[in-house]
Amino acid sequence: MTTLVLDPPQGRSTLPFNDARHPQRPLEVNFYRPASHGPEDEVVFVQHGMLRNGDDYRDFWIDAAEKHNLLIVAPTFGNAHFPQAEGYNNGLVVAEDDAIAAKEDWLYAVPARVLAALRKAGVTKRDKVRLFGHSAGGQFVHRLLATQDETPFSVAFAANSGWYTLPTLERRFPEGLGGLGLGAAELARWLAWPMVIFAGDQDIVTSDPNLPAQAEALAQGPMRYARAHFMLEFARQEAARLGLPCNWSLITVPGIGHDGAAMSRAAAAYWFEGRIPSVEELRPEAEAVA
Repeated sequence: MTTLVLDPPQGRSTLPFNDARHPQRPLEVNFYRPASHGPEDEVVFVQHGMLRNGDDYRDFWIDAAEKHNLLIVAPTFGNAHFPQAEGYNNGLVVAEDDAIAAKEDWLYAVPARVLAALRKAGVTKRDKVRLFGHSAGGQFVHRLLATQDETPFSVAFAANSGWYTLPTLERRFPEGLGGLGLGAAELARWLAWPMVIFAGDQDIVTSDPNLPAQAEALAQGPMRYARAHFMLEFARQEAARLGLPCNWSLITVPGIGHDGAAMSRAAAAYWFEGRIPSVEELRPEAEAVA
């Protein structure tokens, strides 16, 4: 049975969401809904990291939600039904037999269907919302933008990704967009989209066991911060080679490493206050959550 309507109560909540394309893979959506939030107010979608801790990522945004009257929506892809990188970061695009799944089954379409359910319930009237993802969630976000023809997102930050799908049709997914049935028009659309690579300048650990270490990832650099710069430079060079515009940018967060809480606070302040806070503001309790 597919959940077609979502109506979260005020405060924190976690509601089931059974996606129409994945009826045997239930997921949860973690919400924070301020008492004053109305259907016209801002909505922020948040994609968790590899720990599948959508509840933590929801909580990282609560202070900003209260301050700026934001509905926080954190779709959570649990390990039980969406295991390993293939089941989340890589969107269930490539099956175990190396075949490419039907595009309608790629997980990158799920956030838009969650928004549609919220709109159906009257929780929001917005057809454009904001999107933030950190670590594995940053991988999910930039691959979503690469593979979805239309999205309900007005702005998207891909933060501290472990490695990147490059904007080229000449390398097979997930290293590039090859093999997915996408073409020059889809590549041009992605390069033209104003995607933001959000990078902590202290995300420089090379020995992290969760840092992707396959040859394709290592070719992008020894650590996440280097890979963020590699991604942007690759995109600019590819766009120039093809005679296409590239509207991507990279925003550095000084003093922050692989810290989902701090990067969430930085994104909220950048969006709604036009600033990147100090390290002391971003890490008041020195959290470090992947």
